[in-house]
Amino acid sequence: MHPNFGPKNWDRVVRLVEYWPKEFPLALEFRHTDWFNDKHVAHELYNLLEERNIANVLVDTAGRRDIMHMRLTNNEAFIRFVGANHKSDYQRLEEWVERLWEWHSLGLNNIHFFIHQNMELESPLLSAFFIKKLNEKFRIKLNVPNTLATNIN
Repeated sequence: MHPNFGPKNWDRVVRLVEYWPKEFPLALEFRHTDWFNDKHVAHELYNLLEERNIANVLVDTAGRRDIMHMRLTNNEAFIRFVGANHKSDYQRLEEWVERLWEWHSLGLNNIHFFIHQNMELESPLLSAFFIKKLNEKFRIKLNVPNTLATNIN
């Protein structure tokens, strides 16, 4: 949702999820801080998403901890990772690998992880790093994208 789309639009969210066909998976991302900073609003939102089996998109944006939450609303993790074009991006990605491993150990099987940043030329580097770390931790063989860099940790 647009960052200006706040809880005053509650009725629109309810209409959307009520009319959304259940056979089509849906994930919703809420960017307005009032969805999370007001405990009553957050509780109502999470309950609605859980009842309708809708994934609550987790957003990890460096410097934006006001919208960071870790509340899953179904058996699906959809993470939008926004890089800051800073070396701390790599540490944050390593922390996500550990978190996903923990959730997977608890039974989470559906994981979607989207990486981007304002200087998109760097996104393939972050993606390659993240996939290599996932492959190591999960002992899997996801394809690592080709990048211009030859030396990725």
